[in-house]
Amino acid sequence: MAPEYSDQASAAAEIAAVLQGLATQPALFAELNFAARAEALDELEVHVLDRLDSLPAPDFSAALSQLRAQALALQEQLEAVDQRLFAELRATIRAGHYTPSGLRALLTAYAGTGSWQPGGVATGYDSLDTLTNGLFPEPAQSLEALPREPEMVYYQKTPARIILELAAEITPQDIFYDLGSGLGQVPLLVHLLSGAPARGVEIEPAYCRHAETCATELQLSQVEFINADARAVDYSNGTAFFLFTPFTGHILQQVLDKLQQVAQRKPIRVFSYGPGTEALAQQSWLYRRGLAESRVYLLAEFHSC
Repeated sequence: MAPEYSDQASAAAEIAAVLQGLATQPALFAELNFAARAEALDELEVHVLDRLDSLPAPDFSAALSQLRAQALALQEQLEAVDQRLFAELRATIRAGHYTPSGLRALLTAYAGTGSWQPGGVATGYDSLDTLTNGLFPEPAQSLEALPREPEMVYYQKTPARIILELAAEITPQDIFYDLGSGLGQVPLLVHLLSGAPARGVEIEPAYCRHAETCATELQLSQVEFINADARAVDYSNGTAFFLFTPFTGHILQQVLDKLQQVAQRKPIRVFSYGPGTEALAQQSWLYRRGLAESRVYLLAEFHSC
């Protein structure tokens, strides 16, 4: 038993050192230091709580139980700071006490810039996603109910930094549509960061209800969600459209054909992210603005001819 005890004692000492290091950083409890707090919470989860769970039943369980209690208490304190921050941001939005540029600056200040730059590849998620997930909380359990057609892609969130890049290209004069809007984060953020009226089109009723609840709670009357098959929606008032590959093949082409009909009457822009960009690049009625790179995990902007 001695070697096992020694290993566990060493692990306990390392865990205690991690906890001591985090507990002695008062800056983590300042609301502005959201990114640092997100890293600290990850460290708590991975290097403390998960590690404690991986240890075999120790002879000194009282010591490890005390470490777990300390870790859970610190986690609760840090999460409480985040919850206050989220509540303050939501109250500011509900009251209309923000400007699109001011809110963008605030989100960037809280989440940090990291290594991402506009036009860069963003396939993963970071502290900005953690921040926006807190601003627009997800349901506690899966909402999906309807079966999907083979060419319909299951919902995946657009990275928040891509949404910020997208919103920078939208003007208050646009009418913005997100096709396959899921839980509604893209229309909500695009409206908040641009001032443009925004519409989300989503076939899953439960997703639409959740998104509508978010818009209602934040008193965003210019954000609407349409529970419908994207092939059956009237897009005639739209000027800017976004697709994060919500469908492929024939379904995607049918939707693009509807957008082409709109483009025959007025100029429109179509933005894409993900594999669906390749299909847009093959449309004769669209041309890509800026870099004509083949990488799909870049925000792509197409203009109608």
